[in-house]
Amino acid sequence: MTHARTTHRRAGRAAGRGVAAAAVTGLLATGLAATTSSASPLATPAEPGSAALVGADVAHGDVILNLFQWTWTSVAEECTSTIGPAGIDAVQVSPPQEHIQGTEWWTSYQPVSYKIESKLGTREEFKAMVDACGEAGVGVVADAVINHTTGADQGAGTGVAGTSFAVDDFPGVPYGPGDFNDCRTNIANYGDRDEVQNCRLVSLQDLRTGSPEVQDKIAGYLNDLLDLGVGGFRIDAAKHMPAEDLAAIKARLSDPDVYWVQEVIGAGGEPIQPSEYVGNGDVHEFDYARQLKNAFGGNLASLRGIADGKLSSDQAGVFVTNHDTERNGETLTYKDGDAYRLASLFMLAFPYGSPSLYSGYTFDDKDAGAPGATATGVDDADCDNGAWSCIQRDPAVAGMVRFHHAVEGSELTDWWDDGGSQIAFGRGDAGFVALNDGDGEAEHTFQTSLPAGEYANVAAGDDAAETYTVAADGTFTASVPAHGAVALLPAGADG
Repeated sequence: MTHARTTHRRAGRAAGRGVAAAAVTGLLATGLAATTSSASPLATPAEPGSAALVGADVAHGDVILNLFQWTWTSVAEECTSTIGPAGIDAVQVSPPQEHIQGTEWWTSYQPVSYKIESKLGTREEFKAMVDACGEAGVGVVADAVINHTTGADQGAGTGVAGTSFAVDDFPGVPYGPGDFNDCRTNIANYGDRDEVQNCRLVSLQDLRTGSPEVQDKIAGYLNDLLDLGVGGFRIDAAKHMPAEDLAAIKARLSDPDVYWVQEVIGAGGEPIQPSEYVGNGDVHEFDYARQLKNAFGGNLASLRGIADGKLSSDQAGVFVTNHDTERNGETLTYKDGDAYRLASLFMLAFPYGSPSLYSGYTFDDKDAGAPGATATGVDDADCDNGAWSCIQRDPAVAGMVRFHHAVEGSELTDWWDDGGSQIAFGRGDAGFVALNDGDGEAEHTFQTSLPAGEYANVAAGDDAAETYTVAADGTFTASVPAHGAVALLPAGADG
């Protein structure tokens, strides 16, 4: 999507919500009880070009909030009360298709049919969520599980919407034996391209995505979501499908230019690399998140080169953590407290990639489902009971979302660091940020490219709470709080 389209879309959203104030504390999501009643049948897929796309637009560069395992009614309420007012552009929601029964979170990633009926809510609730978020200026990115169905180790069973299934037999789609790849063993050698893309990922039934018939069925599912107003897709397990198969599926969509970001976990020496997939859309840069973990609690000065050796900024999706990496320990998580929060602020300030914030739930057991999960349902999220992480409720995060939009397109300037826990940098003449990962307050006089004048610290979450004067020579002095930030935008300016 072009920069002009992005600018127009953001201007429209800002007009609709009057440009958010940075502080969003005190906004409570009331929610409605999600149900798992009988699913509506899969809608007839739209012909290419015929879908009436009614949801808010999503584009590269937008701020996405991943609401992991949030029910549709919870997402709808949060879009209205908090996410829209905070200026966040889109929410990523967990897979909406029918899946196997079970309390574990990963049951959402084992499809049984393409009915929009999951433990997170019904088709009607999903549509109401998309509409509510759209009215708040927030797009919806759906996590799309299209590489596989449920695992062969499940045998036969019944999905959360009542659809029966068996190994190689999924009448709810329908998929039969010929719709799966011939390899019937699990991936063992990630150095073998054919094995990675044609064998089973931890027993999951691997779809024959090179088949036009399978591509049509997958595209029918995605087109149904587009008709419901979805504005983008996160492509789960993209590495396990050839890039050309994904291109063929995307070409079948009613909006073949729809935003999507692909999960491709690159590793040195492996034959499949993220760069193969950039022709289809954005690709998640896992090394970015790994470097954040190494830097925070270590040496922030190393972050100056965090974009080096990675995908170009206009191709990369970046994050501090996601639902997989917070469980396998390779990235920072909510359990890291201040470091996790500060890394999120850095991501919103630094000019690289499309940032994705993450809001999940607390856990000790990595397999545990969301609080209150049953075999067929999940309780509505509650940001007040301590069981949900709710990063979007942090006033500093809301302030830095505003900063991200205000400095869009501005180059990195005026880098400073102390060689350890303190860094600062400008975004041309549009803004300036200083971060302190140390245990004590740090005072410094910073050189900036900002015009002389009065500036608000939007990282404080309240413009009136903290202001600074930039002198004629571009300098200002600030005491940056321990494990905190100062982020300057012109006082009274819209983000």
